[in-house]
Amino acid sequence: MKKILFAFFLVLGSWAVQAQEAEIKWMTLDEALTLQKKHPKKAKPIFMDVYTDWCGPCKLLDKNTFHDPEFVKYITENYYPVKFNGEGNSEVNHKGKKYTNPNFDPNRSGRNSIHEFTVFLQVQGYPSVYILDKTGEVKPPLIGYRTAPQMLEELKKIN
Repeated sequence: MKKILFAFFLVLGSWAVQAQEAEIKWMTLDEALTLQKKHPKKAKPIFMDVYTDWCGPCKLLDKNTFHDPEFVKYITENYYPVKFNGEGNSEVNHKGKKYTNPNFDPNRSGRNSIHEFTVFLQVQGYPSVYILDKTGEVKPPLIGYRTAPQMLEELKKIN
């Protein structure tokens, strides 16, 4: 009986740990574009979360939607997941053009200058989710917070 109870709690504990570990393994846009080029026959589209550090709905999307186990599984299986800070200081190379944020101020808290790639995307609000197809072409965005079921429903319409 003790062995059965031990096995039961061991299995229960491993399920709890797996549920807590539902996490998307984010990459940069450059890494995702490189993967698309490296494996063109197996290439996946890119799921790109465009956020800012000061955006409340962005934080909710990250905390709730992006940690939902079903959502994590779907994104991992069907997309290269990318996080892009619309006011960050990263360098992005897309379709032969380099995008930076020349006015970025590392000492500034809250809002910062807008990244050139954010301007290219014509981001209208945060959070915004962009899908880049297997050739790197940008599709129309999903703007604003969505729950995992809402986001999944919209993504399944796109694919």
